Amino acid sequence: MTEEFSEMDRAALVILKETGLDVMEAALLAYELLQASRGRGSRWKRAKKCIRLGEEALAAKEKTVAFRKAVDEAIEARHDRRKRTRDDFRYISRRLLRLCPEMARRPVRFITPGECSLCLEKSFGTLRQRHKARLVLSGIFGTAVKRGWCAENPVAYVELPRMKEHSIPALSLEEMRRLLAAAEEYAGGACLAAVGLMLYGGIRPEEVRRLDWAQIDLREGVVSLRARHSKTGGPRIVTIRPVLKNLLEKAAAMGFGAGSVCPRSWPEKWRALRRLAGWDGREKKWPADVLRHTFASYFARHFKNMNELQMEMGHASSDLLRTRYVNMEGITEMTSAVFWEELP
Repeated sequence: MTEEFSEMDRAALVILKETGLDVMEAALLAYELLQASRGRGSRWKRAKKCIRLGEEALAAKEKTVAFRKAVDEAIEARHDRRKRTRDDFRYISRRLLRLCPEMARRPVRFITPGECSLCLEKSFGTLRQRHKARLVLSGIFGTAVKRGWCAENPVAYVELPRMKEHSIPALSLEEMRRLLAAAEEYAGGACLAAVGLMLYGGIRPEEVRRLDWAQIDLREGVVSLRARHSKTGGPRIVTIRPVLKNLLEKAAAMGFGAGSVCPRSWPEKWRALRRLAGWDGREKKWPADVLRHTFASYFARHFKNMNELQMEMGHASSDLLRTRYVNMEGITEMTSAVFWEELP
């Protein structure tokens, strides 16, 4: 027996020499491993399982990147998106990095839902901003999951209070008259076509900014919005009804019937035009997307066809139209008829 153990001891010492550990270090390591692997079954087998799982965990830990690197990768992965989408994604992600520097250095594999929630709270003050930032943050981690830098998306476990969508009142006939008069007067009528398309076509401000006169067919009576120009990424056809046709023909007669629908320095001109029409930004503020809401409300009151309105506005369903866009308060049969038949 003694001779057998001596042979084993010598073999063990040879193995230890190759590891660089002394006998005491090896004994302590073995003891710690056996303590950690306590449980049912063979302690030897459980110890080996601990080693295997530890190897996997260590490999996983080493295959990750700092959150800052994940942000850069997510931005690069979206290089083919529309410019505004890229700009929004870059702005929000950079703001998260700037206001949460401790997050920037964290390996993405170990970032928790609680850290994500706190980062959103620190970086953005309003619930609407946080909802938008949550989508961007989820996109960053989605890219990290695809690259194998983390096992799952922690943002999936971040809950924010639901936003209550408030319907926006449509413009009155008098307000629209002032707006159209200002559009015809300001900059020689350079903004008239764009205003007409937003008011009588329900086209979004960013969509009209990308629109070209070549996409307007007055003979066929349609405006063709290309997929890359629409907010939702899908093409759609907008009908040119008589009132809108009159406005577009008037703009063309003024010399604005070719090239981009919007004049140069459109954002500045659009703000100046609104001020001229009475929306000074202080006593009277301009509600976002109010022309699209006005179009939807007067359309629903006059034509009474939600399915057609849904197609015109490019919505996947009519739910959002009913809860947010259509507000027919104060709109009568008579005022809706004036809007669609007489107003300009």
